[in-house]
Amino acid sequence: MSATGTVRIGAVAANFGRDLDFDLQRVATLIEHARRDGAALLVLPDAALGGYLADLRHPDPESLPPALPLDDVHVRKVAAFAAEMVVCFGFCEADGDKRYNSALCVTGDGVLGSHRKVHQPAGESIAYAPGTGFRAFDTPVGRIGMLIDYDKTFPESARALAVDGAEIIAALSAWPTSITNRAPRMAQDRQSRLFDLYDQARAAENQVVLASSNQTGALGGMRFLGQAKVVGPGGDILARTWSKAGIAIAELDVAAEIATARRVLNHLTERKPEAYG
Repeated sequence: MSATGTVRIGAVAANFGRDLDFDLQRVATLIEHARRDGAALLVLPDAALGGYLADLRHPDPESLPPALPLDDVHVRKVAAFAAEMVVCFGFCEADGDKRYNSALCVTGDGVLGSHRKVHQPAGESIAYAPGTGFRAFDTPVGRIGMLIDYDKTFPESARALAVDGAEIIAALSAWPTSITNRAPRMAQDRQSRLFDLYDQARAAENQVVLASSNQTGALGGMRFLGQAKVVGPGGDILARTWSKAGIAIAELDVAAEIATARRVLNHLTERKPEAYG
């Protein structure tokens, strides 16, 4: 389902931790600010409920984010806050004895789509089970697919969503500065450069709109980048927060922008899968 006409898309940079009630109040405030600014789609960071890991290489099993079932009251409250808006957010999902780094896309009517993070860096497998695939889904603002953190490092992730018809990719992150080679300034940080590079490349190579959210601040030994942004189908950054907390909002006609980007060179129809081996 393609959206028609212009839509305002917001991507959030903000800090979230273990206090679920505090996180929920921050989510409510961000949704209200985005609504006031006319956003129809808001992409909150990964781990917006409960925070991310405090140590990526050796996560402490005793201090993991709270695991929430899909029918948890905090999850249901985010949907209620969303009301007429489309809101994507991340949390630690409990499914039996397994935990997943998950994202949901909701409105006040309920869940539109979900994603469990597939690609796991370093020691994350200690804390979470991996997801198994990438699927797009229809929403009132167009067909959306979601990525979490490290997923966007792999071109196949976003490509699978684009092939499944995604017009907008919501890339939710809790993306830190470099753990192994800290730079004196964030602008010089290797992960800071890669975060922006991946956002622009995934949008441009698939000729889709990408809304990239991220955490800010610090948790344990992790210092998060921020750098939320909305990227057009040509790879151009339409709005961004840099490293500070805030909401990057861009207004565009998604279907028209994608049609323009694909008018001469259509990357999806010109693929040669049989040659890729």
